[in-house]
Amino acid sequence: MWISSFKLRLFCCLLAVLMVVVLVINVTQVEYLDHETVLATFIDSSGQFVSSQVTGISRNPYCGYEHQTLSSRERMEEDSLLAALQWQVPDVGPVPFLKSTDPSSSYFVILNSAAFFKVGSQLEVLVHVQDFQRKPKKYGGDYLQARIHSPKLQAGAVGRVVDYQNGFYKVFFTLLWPGKVKVSISLVHPTEGIRVLQHLQEEKPHRVYFKSLFRSGRISETTECNVCLPGSLPLCNFTDLYTGEPWFCFKPKKLPCSSRINHFKGGYLKGLLTAAENAFFQSGINIKMPINSSGPDWVTVIPRRIKEMNNLELSQGSGTFPSGYYYKDQWRPRKFKMRQFNDPDNITECLQRKVVYLFGDSTIRQWFEYLTTFVPDLVEFNLGSPKNVGPFLAVDQKHNILLKYRCHGPPIRFTTVFSNELHYVANELNGIVGGKNTVVAIAVWSHFSTFPLEVYIRRLRNIRRAVVQLLDRSPKTVVVIRTANAQELGPEVSLFNSDWYNFQLDTILRKMFSGVGVYLVDAWEMTLAHYLPHKLHPDEVIVKNQLDMFLSFVCPLET
Repeated sequence: MWISSFKLRLFCCLLAVLMVVVLVINVTQVEYLDHETVLATFIDSSGQFVSSQVTGISRNPYCGYEHQTLSSRERMEEDSLLAALQWQVPDVGPVPFLKSTDPSSSYFVILNSAAFFKVGSQLEVLVHVQDFQRKPKKYGGDYLQARIHSPKLQAGAVGRVVDYQNGFYKVFFTLLWPGKVKVSISLVHPTEGIRVLQHLQEEKPHRVYFKSLFRSGRISETTECNVCLPGSLPLCNFTDLYTGEPWFCFKPKKLPCSSRINHFKGGYLKGLLTAAENAFFQSGINIKMPINSSGPDWVTVIPRRIKEMNNLELSQGSGTFPSGYYYKDQWRPRKFKMRQFNDPDNITECLQRKVVYLFGDSTIRQWFEYLTTFVPDLVEFNLGSPKNVGPFLAVDQKHNILLKYRCHGPPIRFTTVFSNELHYVANELNGIVGGKNTVVAIAVWSHFSTFPLEVYIRRLRNIRRAVVQLLDRSPKTVVVIRTANAQELGPEVSLFNSDWYNFQLDTILRKMFSGVGVYLVDAWEMTLAHYLPHKLHPDEVIVKNQLDMFLSFVCPLET
């Protein structure tokens, strides 16, 4: 009896010890897997939920833009967008600097010169590019920017450039105001520089790198993060469960993936170019340099009669280019009458009883900063958020106005964003009820300039789907998209944030949101047409015009 009881107790003890060991192993395994292996839920184009196992510990580079599962319609759209953005750069092999485009020896000439033009007439300009040996170029591919302007009138508008692929370019302008109108043409990058930028876009998407801090107790580690990470080290998989937006970090050596604290910009890779390639990116020589005229660079424009102007407006149709112009420092869209909100009370009256959501990068954060500075009753509520990062909140209790700003999800080159504040715009939109007192403004572009275009197309596809669903359930919701804008460029900035990259993003954005039922604030033309130097964060007069246009969509003139 005693021996049987002893054996039973011994067996129970061994069983208990075994159970404890198994439990410890399971807990350790779960902790290790944590974010490495997640069950991701994606939504395909038909709106159906599709589950797939996403394995985070990868022994091969995982690039989310290369592993997308697209419907036939999405694939067709993506192929069409990429085809439309094929920059015609000839394959002429290595080109020495002296044979590259020289803006100082290139020139333009006004073709249809006349004693005077009428408002609404077309002006054509022919540009002929030459190399540093003053020899004509025989191929195209240069990136040019063009505008007409009247400094005394503080007037300006952009032109449309056509590349004939033989060293000649034609620029088309619409003359939109009377007076003396001057033509300005600039070389942003030579063809040879564009070839370098293309290579970087396709082969070096990690040239801006990001990091995250992981911490548990007294132990902390920092690892690199990105859409795509090279090598064979274990990864933490932070792919968004709802949008499928990919994001990865190298797994810390001692900590689980769940211990991630924040996200921040790690820096910029150096030494990306050879000495020969560096020659194509020189300030004062071939980056945003003017091309002079070989003759007169201005024309005289006279007014049209009122009847002629009415007929001209009717003939413009829906594909209006340019979309607007400056006159006396005020932006004038060509499709509708824009209001001027010169008094804070005008803005308060417009936004009364409304909730305004601002989503995106720092260029739309400027709208939040302008509104809270200009409108005294709109008081910012201190959320303790990091400066320039957010989220930010402002309230006007008297007039029942709520203004919110939140940055978009990674990739984002802000200093430090807490992990729990890394929200994707599409997910935020899905949480908005909407209605006649709801206003949404979105600007997502600047932080995607270093990635292949597929990454940006994926992001906009998710945002567009959420916008369509929001407008479907609440048709009276006002949704406004702020486009990209030009900025100042130097040799280093050109490799990461070139206007050429942002021109591509801007083109994609316009095409993908065409016909969706959103309003567009054309920040691209607003910066190119203005006389002030280009800046990533435009000066206040340009921001004010952007806000006037935005508010005109929210509170249009009664007709």
